[in-house]
Amino acid sequence: MLDKEIFVKVCGITSQHDADLCVRYDADLIGFIFHEKSPRNMTVEKVRAIETPSLMRTGVFVDQTVDEVKRIMQHARLNLAQLHGDQDIEFCKVLGKTRVMKVFWPERYATRQDLEADMERFAPYSRFYLLEAGSAGGGHGKVQDWSFLAGLRGIKTWFIAGGLGPDTLKQAIMGCNPCGIDLNSGVESAPGIKSEEKLKAVFDMIHNPLVG
Repeated sequence: MLDKEIFVKVCGITSQHDADLCVRYDADLIGFIFHEKSPRNMTVEKVRAIETPSLMRTGVFVDQTVDEVKRIMQHARLNLAQLHGDQDIEFCKVLGKTRVMKVFWPERYATRQDLEADMERFAPYSRFYLLEAGSAGGGHGKVQDWSFLAGLRGIKTWFIAGGLGPDTLKQAIMGCNPCGIDLNSGVESAPGIKSEEKLKAVFDMIHNPLVG
């Protein structure tokens, strides 16, 4: 049974319609991708034009400089920078602790203790953590080994990502008890287009304690 409070972030938003769905179903965070190689890539102008009342706005950054990230955050009206590359501690310092969601790829680590050690290093410079599937990138729908994260120390509020949708959500949450989930490809009908049916199913599971 999914009966715990959990933060929900919906990433890869490309339209006002899909942003409105996130508001309707009571998401907490919304994500826009600024990476040219992604099918969900957005421009500053398009993101700025999307209204998201009540949602924390997150930009996903891979290879921009810190000055570029700061400029995009200002003009696109973003609250958080999701650092989805190999940005270091100095990068986080410049942005400011309250504006950083640092991404880690558990698959890169031999043990959970190694992962926790890296998370500990970034703790003074990050607000949230995202634990992503695979060894790089994201949004590819790959599911990670949730048991590897079971018992992870609560160093920061941490989200999980990796193929999360109506068919995989319960197993993921029960497997590692995360603070939050990051939805993307698992709730799409096509890359960059969210499925209202899949989104509704996921939020029903989260908000209705009798489901599952």
